[in-house]
Amino acid sequence: MNIVKEDIDALNAVIRVSIEKEDYTEAVEKALKDYRKKANVHGFRPGMAPMGLIRKMYYRYVVADEVSKLSTDRLFDYIKEQGLKTLGEPIPTEEGSSINWEADERFEFSWELGLAPKIEVKLTKRDKFPMYKILIDDEVRSRYVESYTNRFGSYQPAQQADEKSLLRATLTELDAEDAPRDGGVSVDDASISVAMVADEAERQRLLGAKEGDVLLLDVQLAFPNEADRAALLHLKKEQLVEVSPRFQATITSVQAYVPAELNQELFDQAFGKDAVTSLEEFNSRIDSQIEQNFSSESDARFAVDARAKMLDKVKCELPKDFLLRWLTAANEGKFSREQLEAEYPAFEKDLKWQLISSHIADEHGIGVEKEEVEAYAKDYARAQFAAYGMGYLPEEYIDRYAADMLKKQDEVKRLYDRVRDSKVVEWIKDTAAINMKEISADEFFKLK
Repeated sequence: MNIVKEDIDALNAVIRVSIEKEDYTEAVEKALKDYRKKANVHGFRPGMAPMGLIRKMYYRYVVADEVSKLSTDRLFDYIKEQGLKTLGEPIPTEEGSSINWEADERFEFSWELGLAPKIEVKLTKRDKFPMYKILIDDEVRSRYVESYTNRFGSYQPAQQADEKSLLRATLTELDAEDAPRDGGVSVDDASISVAMVADEAERQRLLGAKEGDVLLLDVQLAFPNEADRAALLHLKKEQLVEVSPRFQATITSVQAYVPAELNQELFDQAFGKDAVTSLEEFNSRIDSQIEQNFSSESDARFAVDARAKMLDKVKCELPKDFLLRWLTAANEGKFSREQLEAEYPAFEKDLKWQLISSHIADEHGIGVEKEEVEAYAKDYARAQFAAYGMGYLPEEYIDRYAADMLKKQDEVKRLYDRVRDSKVVEWIKDTAAINMKEISADEFFKLK
């Protein structure tokens, strides 16, 4: 067996693997004997077919399988032994397309490789990176307070409906003449949230409604989502096809959503019994939360800016043509070459950052431990649940969600890269000069 690397240029190479008969004969003979033991050949008892017949039936398939496996294993062993830093996956050339698996005894395979460029990162205190201190003002503070009063508000009886009202109504299905339909659907206590009504005209019809009002409601326009419509009418989704969309709605009660008052009841609901006992303590908690959230936002912005500055500072070329051909082959049937070319600039930036981050981590001994990936998975799970309003789930749910993520190899790699990148960003923060700028919240969130 022989393997040769031919450099095309600094970013592209071809590797050729030659396989001789003595390299695969033993493995092929063993495989053919295994075939003989298992083969059911007409006219012979299992395992008793002549070896010549087995060879005639299976030889070319066994040779193709064993030689292909042998050449691929040798390719990746060579890449590892030589410490080659490749991009994407090797692309087989067309040189082996005319192989005669039954007659040939010597085989040669070749693959194109995309090689990672050499990277040099020089960073000193002369390099300045922007970082923002987001200022807390009365407007920001009032928005946070409003979020608490809205979260713990309640519905109270009201004279007429507004955009946030909850209506109780008796619903009666109507026929084509807008008369009650014989045997039609009737709901005694339907609950209608005005804000959830999708159609503007139907929502306007409900605004200003009072107890005792009788209205026409097109439930299909108001609630185009079948699950919502089925819940409103107390039906199963498959029953909706038999129901007319027009209903008579007799309003039985109107309730307005009233934000909670800033009192001890709200403090206990928000932070636990007697954890906060005064408006001053409540405002202090609010400011602490704002500072924590703003600090996280500032760190996230620094990571974005640091990445952009490093991409601009560290110049490196990538084997674009190879990468596009590899992406096209890897996404065959999903995306065309033209689509991938349109998305390539973003892909190239991501790949360059991965190379820069990996280089910094290797050069400065920045490692990632298994425990750090597991902890990050849990933090990510908490953030995901919090985004859906489930910020107080028991830890066992968080652990289970994180454990499921860690069972997937692609997810583990993604989490590993994120932990490594966060450590690299911290290294950049410690190594370069930080240009701290004070900025209002409105200005900060308008930054591109």
